[in-house]
Amino acid sequence: MTDSQVNLPNVITVARIFMCPVIFWLAVSPSVEARFGAFALFFAAGLSDVWDGWLARKYDLITDVGKLLDPIADKLLLVVTLIPFYIISHRGGPFDAVPWWGPLPLWVLLVIFGRELFITLFRSYAANRGVVIAAGSSGKRKAMFQMFFIGGLLLWYPLVRVGAERGWSGPFWSFFSTGLQAWVAIFLALALILTVYSMLDYLWSYRRVVGIDD
Repeated sequence: MTDSQVNLPNVITVARIFMCPVIFWLAVSPSVEARFGAFALFFAAGLSDVWDGWLARKYDLITDVGKLLDPIADKLLLVVTLIPFYIISHRGGPFDAVPWWGPLPLWVLLVIFGRELFITLFRSYAANRGVVIAAGSSGKRKAMFQMFFIGGLLLWYPLVRVGAERGWSGPFWSFFSTGLQAWVAIFLALALILTVYSMLDYLWSYRRVVGIDD
């Protein structure tokens, strides 16, 4: 990066990118402490995403490098969490399944990653035709619901292990654990719906790029 591109929001974004392999390693670890660490680091990465965007807008620090790095960081966060979820949920252990879903289906990864790849290619195609496709509201909601699902499952995996090992019971634990399971399962379903919807929304909004309604 040139001196004009080195600013606090971009440094935060680069730091988030460097967090990604650490999150991956912590998430796939069988250690409860490591998995709690994965949740904490993911939470910090999510806050940093909000923070660097706010700083860039408030202090007019938006740069071309930042526009490039921010979506890269977001996509890396998806990769380093969803792939561990797939690996863990197929191990067959008593606490490895995704609540209400069981082993994470491969088609879930194909839908989420396929959408990201398709929209990236579509943006590149549109840019070559002089059209800039900005992040839309449906895409932002999709990302938010994905993060809610990921954060919930990263917390669920170590928490259910601790609860079983320490014999937690009673109405509070029952209410909390049931609520967290529902959180994970429902937000995964909503994220998938919005993943497909946001892709269709982009295609419809920029249909002229592919020659529709010319």
